[in-house]
Amino acid sequence: MAETYVLIARIPPEGVDVFRSYEDAVLPYLADHGGRLERRLASGDGCTEIHVVSFPTAASLAAYRGDPRRLRHRALLERSGARLELTRVSDVP
Repeated sequence: MAETYVLIARIPPEGVDVFRSYEDAVLPYLADHGGRLERRLASGDGCTEIHVVSFPTAASLAAYRGDPRRLRHRALLERSGARLELTRVSDVP
């Protein structure tokens, strides 16, 4: 069974455009690791983004996070000033 995660990104107003550039650059690599973006939500001002993603295993998430292509874009993430919180979640019966 796939593992589901929620990523909450809190972005300062001046970093929203840079954060979107970062996400546009790295999200295509999800599929290379079996990942799937289930939902991508943003607040009206763009300062909060919530992603619901799934991966086949925790190891596949780790491989995505360590992907050298993704890491090359790390400076964009840092420049955006985004604070990220990643949590594994599951359905509530």
